[in-house]
Amino acid sequence: MEETMKDYESELNASLKQIHEGDVLTGTVIGVSDTEVTLDLKYYTEGVIRAEDFTDDPNFHIKEDVHIGDEISATVVRRDGGQGQIMLSRKEANDVLAWDKLKEMLENETVVRTKVAGVVKSGVVVYVEGIRGFVPASKLSLGYVENLEEWLGKEIEVRVITADEEEKRLVLSAREILREREAQEKKARISNVQTGLVTEGTVESIQPYGAFINLGNGLSGLVHVSQISEKRIKSPAAVLKVGDTVKVKVIAVKDGKLSLSMKALQDVTAQEIEEETVELPQTESVTTNLGSLFAKLKL
Repeated sequence: MEETMKDYESELNASLKQIHEGDVLTGTVIGVSDTEVTLDLKYYTEGVIRAEDFTDDPNFHIKEDVHIGDEISATVVRRDGGQGQIMLSRKEANDVLAWDKLKEMLENETVVRTKVAGVVKSGVVVYVEGIRGFVPASKLSLGYVENLEEWLGKEIEVRVITADEEEKRLVLSAREILREREAQEKKARISNVQTGLVTEGTVESIQPYGAFINLGNGLSGLVHVSQISEKRIKSPAAVLKVGDTVKVKVIAVKDGKLSLSMKALQDVTAQEIEEETVELPQTESVTTNLGSLFAKLKL
């Protein structure tokens, strides 16, 4: 088919547009070297971002983190870099664009994977969208973090919990993500537990209404005070103490919770003993007379 000028109208218009310092442009990566990234801006010349103008993230590696075909937004810092290219800065563009992305992440509760870049007194430093963020030690793990230095260089998944552009304050947390996953895993394990299962566990805590039993593998269940013994007891502490090993039966699985019973096992034991009791067979010659019991014995 014969090509006309109309076919190139959008390209021509783009090449004639006026570009000014401070403009934010979006281009496609067409080259990556050790020192710079080259962008196709749909303009008469290309855009260049030097490695030092890309991000402040110390974990950034230009050849590992930037790929041909990536779309990148950057701010025009010079219209002529000496060889006709437009010099750009992604760091400056981040001051305009990154906080909008971070606020969107906060609103959508987006999970972001990042690497711990530094350690401070009460937490660790990470970079998200090129912005320096802080993860408090209390938000880094489900348990207490004793040595923050052990986290340096580790990849973690975090969620934005504070994104204050005016104060330049970005706070993130891994704890909520870990807690949600732990709950999902626990729910999956509980779904595999069948009513009627008999197992052993350890008393992990005692409450006025019952005792919580640790069954291992992250599972625990409640033995209600009424299910501890056949005898009426005022408190679980009357017959149990923390650390005791007990045998229990799963009597219900509901809403992600396990209801256990020790009493049910006592009832089963009593039933088994009763079923195993041997009764002497009745005969026509059996009487209450002791003599008649030995009448047919030959001495």
